[in-house]
Amino acid sequence: MPARQVYLEGGGTGILLDVSDGDVVVVHWGSALPAPLPDASLLLPAVPHSMFDVPVRASLVPQASRGWRGRPGIRGARDDGGSYSPLLVVEAVDADTRRAVVRLSGDGLALAITLAIDEQGILQADAELTNTGDGVYRLDALEIALPVPDRATEILDYAGRWAKEKQEQRHGVRFGTWTREARHGRTGHDATGLLAVGTTGFGYGRGEVWGIHLGWSGDHEHRVERIGSGTTVVAAGELLHAGEIVLTAGESHRTPTLYAAHSTAGLDGVSARFHRHLRARPGHPHSPRPVVLNTWEAVYFRHDLDELSALAETAAELGVERFVLDDGWFLGRRRDTRGLGDWVVDPEVWPEGLGPLIERVEAHGMRFGLWVEPEMVNEDSDVVRQHPDWISGPAGRRSPEWRSQQVLDLVNPEAFAYVLARLDDLLTEYPGIAFLKWDQNRDQTELGSRGRSSTRAQTLAAYRLFDELRAGHPDVEIESCSSGGARVDLGILQRTDRVWASDTNDALERQFIQRGTHVLLPPELVGSHVGPPTAHTTGRTHDLSFRAITALIGHFGIEWDVRTASDADRAALAAAIAFYREHRALLHSGRLVHADDLDASVGVTGVVADDGSSAVFVWAVLAATPAEVPPPMTFPGLDRERVYRVRVGLAVDAHSAQDRRHPSWFPGPVELTGAALADIGLPMPALRPEHAIVFEVTALS
Repeated sequence: MPARQVYLEGGGTGILLDVSDGDVVVVHWGSALPAPLPDASLLLPAVPHSMFDVPVRASLVPQASRGWRGRPGIRGARDDGGSYSPLLVVEAVDADTRRAVVRLSGDGLALAITLAIDEQGILQADAELTNTGDGVYRLDALEIALPVPDRATEILDYAGRWAKEKQEQRHGVRFGTWTREARHGRTGHDATGLLAVGTTGFGYGRGEVWGIHLGWSGDHEHRVERIGSGTTVVAAGELLHAGEIVLTAGESHRTPTLYAAHSTAGLDGVSARFHRHLRARPGHPHSPRPVVLNTWEAVYFRHDLDELSALAETAAELGVERFVLDDGWFLGRRRDTRGLGDWVVDPEVWPEGLGPLIERVEAHGMRFGLWVEPEMVNEDSDVVRQHPDWISGPAGRRSPEWRSQQVLDLVNPEAFAYVLARLDDLLTEYPGIAFLKWDQNRDQTELGSRGRSSTRAQTLAAYRLFDELRAGHPDVEIESCSSGGARVDLGILQRTDRVWASDTNDALERQFIQRGTHVLLPPELVGSHVGPPTAHTTGRTHDLSFRAITALIGHFGIEWDVRTASDADRAALAAAIAFYREHRALLHSGRLVHADDLDASVGVTGVVADDGSSAVFVWAVLAATPAEVPPPMTFPGLDRERVYRVRVGLAVDAHSAQDRRHPSWFPGPVELTGAALADIGLPMPALRPEHAIVFEVTALS
């Protein structure tokens, strides 16, 4: 290899760096390169008229001092105005085939960039900036950028709101900057999640795609930037607020980890890399994901031991394995405008504590879970009456309330110690609590502690709260619920066992929300529940089969007073739970795939075993199709050479079809090769909108 080059490779992905002129230039990020590697000095771009007299290339941390005319990777200055445009020069490189640390310095600053690529092909990058000069350096931004080639012409990211998260949007790469900022004090309902750029028309199974995600639960930014020279980069970093990072001599700041993936097999290829990466973590949940019943949409604040015991009994009869008591159990909490922060079991509602309910839940063979919201307070609470200064925000005034809530200032050591002690006491007193549904229900655009902006410090304090509580109670699983999907990122998932994708259980909305969430996260990390017949959030009514099938591709659960279900619906729900329990080993370990080129009114989602031996596929009709006959259903991801048996896995509602006669093969079984199933497909019944079918696929050869 030519001197001063670094090449990292893993999982079929490679990144080639050139550090020969003192900068960290990315020559290539994409498919692994065969030997011999190119000499980067032979790949310098032209120098046109009316341009810098030296080639300007894409650096991991772009520098204006080297002619970069886009956003610099480091933005800040000293109090006297110095170091506003530092020139950082490579001093040392420590690298092997999987990991590299590049150290640069200049103008009283030292920068260490760490890159690592794992067996799944996920590139992880972070940077640490140290003030090595005299006086204070005020940092405004520290971001990592990765170049993508000219054939990356299309951008995909996600927007959304409460109860409608992860909504896909696409547009072309143009000259200029496309920026997605999240200023919520948390990840945000509209957070992009995965920012992807790819070849024109890339889909789930086709095209070349480059995707990035910032593993951070606070304010952040993702962007695509194409500068005048024609170079395009994707970048991400924290959004730092005024005065948050003030580095005195010797102090350092480290960025959150940027995760990046490349695939020549479309979005599903990028997802496969992220899913394998997450599943390889030591802390990834490896036990079967239990069927959950959460009580919120069953009883709301109507807490009563006998009523909840009857609900638990019915749940157990259906096959539920985890029973979660939601909001309303603590002091004075009869409505959502008071009591938040007073983490004591309410003696008026629970005169004997939670013990009797936990005992009854466990007697039915289920584990017990509890809802908490430790980071928030109501102003109508004992804790705020006693400690009004524990509310986060600007000194001397209150920020606007959100759902009658304010943010507890976890940066304040006393407030942090208080809430940690209350949660620790709760889990110690009730060792039967095996799961916490950890909510966080509001944005806060001006987090502050003791007169200073504290958005970043609040995020780190929340992380520390999770970490310390888990250290003391390592067997308690935690769900990240943030008024639904407002804190879904790889930072929070270092500390939690699943996320709640959305507060809506409307199955039609969930079809899109879960699809967008699964691009980054595997199904076992995404809570997906069967709600009541008429959705709480939208008022839309769906048959049970559509609700249950939608919940199947995820961590299955129920949020419904199942005591009110008809005998027929109870039998159907029990069958869906049994199907989930039978297939969850596959659903939570296989490759997630989607069919491209179908009518937009239908969707195909599948989970295929890594060895190709079996699969589960869902055909969902999302809207009325303009065609008289629905398009054939194709089955991507199967071994083309093997023969498979396909049959309906769950019964379809009798009134769901609009055709007088089903296709000749339906409901199976039918035996075809993987190639025939992928290229020709199977004709489908003409289902009414908002209905779905599940298929079991088993290899015969």
